[in-house]
Amino acid sequence: MKIIILGSGQVGATLAENLVGEQNDITLVDTNLDKLRNLQDRFDLQVVHGHGSHPDVLKKAGAEDADMIVAVTNSDEVNIVACQVAYSIFNTPLKIARIRTNQYLKYRDELFHKDDMPVDHFIAPEALVTNYIRRLIDYPGALQVVEFAEGKVSLVAVRAYYGGLLVGHALSALKEHMPNIETRVAAIYRRGNAIKPLGTTIIEADDEVFFVAATKHIRAVMSELQKLERSYRRIMIAGGGNVGFGLARALEKTHSVKLIERSKERAEFLASSLDSTLVYVGDISDPELLEEESVEQVDVFIAVTNDDEANIMSAMLAKRMGAQKTMVLIKRGAYVDLLQGGEIDIAVSPQQATISALLTHIRRGDIVNVYSLRRGAAEAIEAVVRGDSSTSKVAGKTIGNLKLPPGTTIGAIVRGDEVLIAHDTTVIETDDHVILFMVNKKHIVEVEKLFQVSAIFI
Repeated sequence: MKIIILGSGQVGATLAENLVGEQNDITLVDTNLDKLRNLQDRFDLQVVHGHGSHPDVLKKAGAEDADMIVAVTNSDEVNIVACQVAYSIFNTPLKIARIRTNQYLKYRDELFHKDDMPVDHFIAPEALVTNYIRRLIDYPGALQVVEFAEGKVSLVAVRAYYGGLLVGHALSALKEHMPNIETRVAAIYRRGNAIKPLGTTIIEADDEVFFVAATKHIRAVMSELQKLERSYRRIMIAGGGNVGFGLARALEKTHSVKLIERSKERAEFLASSLDSTLVYVGDISDPELLEEESVEQVDVFIAVTNDDEANIMSAMLAKRMGAQKTMVLIKRGAYVDLLQGGEIDIAVSPQQATISALLTHIRRGDIVNVYSLRRGAAEAIEAVVRGDSSTSKVAGKTIGNLKLPPGTTIGAIVRGDEVLIAHDTTVIETDDHVILFMVNKKHIVEVEKLFQVSAIFI
C-alpha cells in the first residue's frame, strides 16, 4: 500500500518503522528537515519537507494515488485539515488522524464524518493509555492485558514466579490443574528469547508467559503462574493531565484515589470535576508530601506526567517509601526495557498503545484488532474469516492443517458468544474471529494473505 504519514515525532517514526518492511510504500512528511534526514537514513522510505496540511506538500508526497493518509503531527488542527485536504482535493480513500483535545472528542459523532470533517478514524492517545492502565489495575500482577471480540477473550502477559503452581512443571499440567478451564499459552519469553510453547515445555521462574483465555477465566489462569495478588484498592496518581484526569475519573467509583498535581489552577479544575478523588497541589517527587499522604499504604503509585524523568524518579521514591506497585508512563522507548522489572514494576509506552490502534486500521485482510507487543517486535491480531472453502484459505480447515508462518500461534476462536481455545483438530468456520499471536511481526503479510478472500481460489 502507498501510505503518507504526517509527523515524524515518536508516533510517526515508530509507525513508519513498523510498516516500512511490509511491502508498503511509505512517505513521511514533516517541517523538521533534520528528523526527516535521520529517518530516511535509517529506513527505506521517501521524505517530504513541509507542512502536512498544505495541498502542494501533499501532492508532492503522492496524495493523488495514495491509499491512505495518517496524520499524527502534534497539532490536532493540522491533522484535521490535512484529512480535509486529502478528501477534497485528492480523494484519498482512508484518512486517519491523531486527536488529543477533549473538546473535539466530546463532539466526535457530530464532527467527524465526510459531510463535515472527513476523518475516517481518529486516534485519541490519552484515552488509549487510560484504558490500557485501567486493564492492568483490573488484573493485579499482569504485565499486559489486551482484549478481543468485544472483551470476550483476552491475551495476558505475566511473569512466572516461584510459588506459582505451574512453575517447574510442564505446560501439559495446566489441564490437570484446571480441568474445567481452557487456555492456550501463545508464547514464552525466557531471558528475552522466544521459546515455542509445547506440552513438554517446563515453565521456569522469571519466564514471561503470554496466554489466551476467555476473559472470565483470566484470574484463574494467572494463579497457576504466580501467587495471585489481592485486588488493588488504594491508588495514588502523580500528574493531573489528560491521562491522570481520565484515570481518576475511571477509578474513583471503585477505588480510593489520591491525585497530585503541581499546578494550582489545574488542581482546582480537577477537584471541581472529580467526585471523590482527593486532589493535592505539590511536587510528585517531594518525599514529605508522599509521607504525609501515606504512600506506604498505596497499592499502586501511577506516574503519568509529561516528563519521563519526573515519572521515573517519583515512582522509584514511592517504591522505596513503601508503595506496593509502581506504574510509569514513559515516552522514550529505550527507557522501557531498561526500567521495567526493578523498582518500576510496569513501564507504559503511549507510543505502543497508539501504534496498536493505528495498525488496526492499516492492516489488510479482514483484520479487526491489532496489538503491538514487546516493544513492537511481536503482534497479536484478531482476524475475521470471510468466504467459504472455495474462496478462503482458512474456512473449513482444521488449525493443524493450516500453513501458518514461523512463530505464529492461533490461541482462540470466537464463534458468536462462544470462546473456543484452539486445538489442532479445531475446524475454522466462516465468520469466526481468530486470535493469533506472532512472535515476529515480519510475517504479518503472510497472515494478512491467509485471511483475504479470493474471487478464484484453487
